[in-house]
Amino acid sequence: MHFTSDQHLDDGVRERAFSLGGIPGILWTPASASAPTPLILLGPPPLGLGKVYPRLVARARHAAADGFATATIELPGSGERPRWPAAEQARAELRRALKAGEPVSDEIIDSVILPLVDKAVPEWRAALDDLLALPEISGPVGYSGGVISIGVRLAVVEPRIVAAGLFAGSFVPRAMFEEARRVTIPLHVLLQWDDEGNDRRAALDLFDAFGSQEKSLHAHLGGHTGVPQYAGEAAAQFFTRHLK
Repeated sequence: MHFTSDQHLDDGVRERAFSLGGIPGILWTPASASAPTPLILLGPPPLGLGKVYPRLVARARHAAADGFATATIELPGSGERPRWPAAEQARAELRRALKAGEPVSDEIIDSVILPLVDKAVPEWRAALDDLLALPEISGPVGYSGGVISIGVRLAVVEPRIVAAGLFAGSFVPRAMFEEARRVTIPLHVLLQWDDEGNDRRAALDLFDAFGSQEKSLHAHLGGHTGVPQYAGEAAAQFFTRHLK
């Protein structure tokens, strides 16, 4: 991990951009941390960190106020990373089906999501190796965000993640339901009831499939970007309960 910039935001939160084997990322740490802090990994949507930075930094600042460090990395084929033609073609086919009002087939969902999960999860684990080697960062570790299938895979394969807040706002391949049954960590799942790009029935079935003994589903009226502000308060309480 190589840090490429270092600045303090107006509330004192330290923000450092980094590169990990050519993968861009950002680390935020609390202003007044007197000891190594727990870490929350912020899973971004595949839109590029530059586009979603305002949302990410807002989440990072709230987490810092609760005493958590946060970090994110650019997903494969997004932002400044090299183009991924196969992923672009799969997403184009998804957009075509949605625009035409056609059912989104399992084949399209698989082609969009599964290769992304297979590439992104090992990168997240490598980033976690380096983040936990920093003196200011400690466990336990949480994961927060989407793509929900990435969170599911991480919850299955990464023992250092002890709790996850998942955003049910992306299509889910059928294969992920079997993986969901192997998830045992505490879960806080956020669902926007009227999300135009989300299969609500699939999101509910996925929640039902999770093997965790502690799991909660927080559903709110509204579209994909209509998450109410108080939803963040519930998520913050969840991570405080499990990471401190």
